[in-house]
Amino acid sequence: MTDRLAAIDDHIEQNLEARMAELGQLCAIPSVSARHQAVEECADLVAEMLGRRGIHAQSLPSAGHPVVVGHADGRSGRTMLFYNHYDVQPPEPLELWESPPFEATIRDGRLYARGAKDDKGELVARLAAVDALLAVDGGLPCGITWLVEGEEEVGSPNLPAFVEAHRSELRCDGAIWEEGGLDDDGVPVQNLGVRGLLYVELQVMALARDAHSGAANLLPNAAWRLIWALATLKGQDERIRIPGFYDRLRPITERQRQLLELLPSQEASIKESFGLERLLLDRTGPAVASATFEPTCNVAGLVSGYTGPGSKTIVPALATAKVDFRLLPDQDPWEIADQLRRHLDERGFGDVQIEVLGAERAALVDPDAPLVELCRQTAEEVYGQPARLVPMIGGTTPMYLFTEQGVPVVAPGVGFGHTNLTHSPNENVRLHDVRDAARHIARLLSRFSET
Repeated sequence: MTDRLAAIDDHIEQNLEARMAELGQLCAIPSVSARHQAVEECADLVAEMLGRRGIHAQSLPSAGHPVVVGHADGRSGRTMLFYNHYDVQPPEPLELWESPPFEATIRDGRLYARGAKDDKGELVARLAAVDALLAVDGGLPCGITWLVEGEEEVGSPNLPAFVEAHRSELRCDGAIWEEGGLDDDGVPVQNLGVRGLLYVELQVMALARDAHSGAANLLPNAAWRLIWALATLKGQDERIRIPGFYDRLRPITERQRQLLELLPSQEASIKESFGLERLLLDRTGPAVASATFEPTCNVAGLVSGYTGPGSKTIVPALATAKVDFRLLPDQDPWEIADQLRRHLDERGFGDVQIEVLGAERAALVDPDAPLVELCRQTAEEVYGQPARLVPMIGGTTPMYLFTEQGVPVVAPGVGFGHTNLTHSPNENVRLHDVRDAARHIARLLSRFSET
């Protein structure tokens, strides 16, 4: 290891406690985007944190929550974009948290809080890398643009318009995306694609008000109407029954298939994490990794009638369901929304109202892009082994806004398999994963400036 890299690593190590304090400060703000809660406060804090590093940062208005944009010059003419988000998921169910979700608590080498991993911990690891580069080199090796939004957890509905309006300010040669890290084996991973998303709320209003259930053989029941409508969307074979839904699917390429075959199966860790004896459709081995190349239809929430303690004999007037579809490249979420509307109408469910809550396209990164190879090489310097390439992950993030412009995207990060409990109670991050992610990012920025 060169003296310079040793100095960078030492700075990160010596200042890790201070960075954890900053992470705790961020996590103390309950910036739950689904509730429009504390978003301005959190955006202002992010802009202030960037400003402490000499990064010119502003919290800018969008059609929704504020977006923080920061810029700093570097020695080379190349620019790397950091994408993060400051919003978090709701903390419920609160009774399952072992410590308050918005009070960062360190125990057993992990920091517990909502947002500790997703995505405030990722943001802080990048700040730690920038701090070390500034301290050791007196400046940054390349230009940095920071894009930090506040609506990722609700589908980034206003980010496309914001990015388009600020396209010149966000021009970059590469991007480091929001999340990454190690798999369950402790091996660094590089995700090369994300699925798209259509998130809808379905609603049925069957009566003007709830009724006595003694009239259940006379009055329409909103819950049953919605249950029957939902049952038409997907069969027990997991096949989605909306006509035209699969028409635009592209087959897995030979290169993607090769990458999938190199991945270890996460079957055992998934079963252990969720207390399962089997996965859906009895998927096992390579079929587990390749499942991300299939779209989904998922009921994320279902509410109707009386759900409190004891009994209340009613015919519910109203029923709602939250449904998300994870989509693959070439599937357009708005086209899928139109297909959903036609499907329900043709099956006699014209009374089911549809509100689109989120729509994002899928994104893919060329596995042979120079930035991807650079990320693999620099991962080996930190973790002792190159990153595994994962052609597609199950989740969604607005990566398409840059990949569709030809920007290569990588995602080194602070994760460790399924142990971070992202979106769940007791979300956490290992302190040394924040340290190592910062070391990786510092190396990646340095080498990026030379290419």
